[in-house]
Amino acid sequence: MAVRKASGAVKRRKIRVDLGDRSYPIQIGSGTLDEAGPAIAKATGASQVVIVTVPEVGKRYAARLTRSLKSAGLKVHRVVVPDGDSTKNLRELARLYDAFLEFGLDRSSAVVALGGGVVGDLAGFAAASYLRGIGFVQVPTTILSMVDASIGGKTAVNLKQGKNLVGAFYQPSLVWIDIATLRSLPARQRAAGMAEVIKAGAIWDARLFSKLEKNMKAALSLDPVALVPILQRACAIKAQIVSQDEREAGVRILLNFGHTLAHAVEKKLGYRKVLHGEAVAMGMVFAAKRSEELGFAPDGTRERLENLINLAGLPMALPCFPRRAYLSGLQVDKKKTDKHIRFVVLHKIGKADTVRLTPEEIYPA
Repeated sequence: MAVRKASGAVKRRKIRVDLGDRSYPIQIGSGTLDEAGPAIAKATGASQVVIVTVPEVGKRYAARLTRSLKSAGLKVHRVVVPDGDSTKNLRELARLYDAFLEFGLDRSSAVVALGGGVVGDLAGFAAASYLRGIGFVQVPTTILSMVDASIGGKTAVNLKQGKNLVGAFYQPSLVWIDIATLRSLPARQRAAGMAEVIKAGAIWDARLFSKLEKNMKAALSLDPVALVPILQRACAIKAQIVSQDEREAGVRILLNFGHTLAHAVEKKLGYRKVLHGEAVAMGMVFAAKRSEELGFAPDGTRERLENLINLAGLPMALPCFPRRAYLSGLQVDKKKTDKHIRFVVLHKIGKADTVRLTPEEIYPA
């Protein structure tokens, strides 16, 4: 791996999400935010853009991104939305539409999501539905959004009945990743994002899982020599899966490993108190446990997963809600059809599959 010793920066890397005429690149580098403007202008062909961000991210990075966009000849607007998953609601979505109209955004305009998964989901759905679709770019600033939420075109908002129940598949034109933006991310957020990297290794790549076992501490400390190859591989896995199955009709559903119970936990907690990655960590441990109990995975699979999740500093135990609370959450799972859910199980580290189970079979008494 090429590393510039003088600056500690890493050579920019490119991954392609291959979806025919909707293909797009993922650019990964360090200290590259100031270079994003020309790339966004070229990818979208837009004449004006609106940056959608949250307060803390906006304070740190929006001005730099704005300068870069203006240097590329773009007119730039900005909308700041509240942080937290509860922001993904119809009220905030309507507020974005109002802002877009006020700015005079038309079909030659683009939305740039600067922030984590919440911003990407909300801004992406706004871009997908405003004027039946305008340009969209992801500039993720969290590990979770870099390796998962920004790739693949899933955009959505929550309803009171459940998570991500209103949305669209809408691919960005570009994903621009600058790992230097992670320096302002709290340790808890870094760990939460690493849950999605662990997931990628658990379902798809045993070598990545092993690399995480050896390099988790360095990756969480944002050592680029350790972190960039890990992020690159996780992004490549997501890109490969999305390229094979854009709309979650087949293999893409494996990316929901750990998410079935995670979404139930998040809903029960009102999308507060627990970070998405923390809920996914709990859900993965539960799914590995059920994989062993149902005879799909050999003994020791759960323990190895638990050890890595513990190494990342993530929680593992589900909150002590009554069984009926979990069953209620599972009833509105998006993967539920004909009373069954396609539950993701492990066969071993690096290989996963789905099995049709009722909520009662997923969460037995």
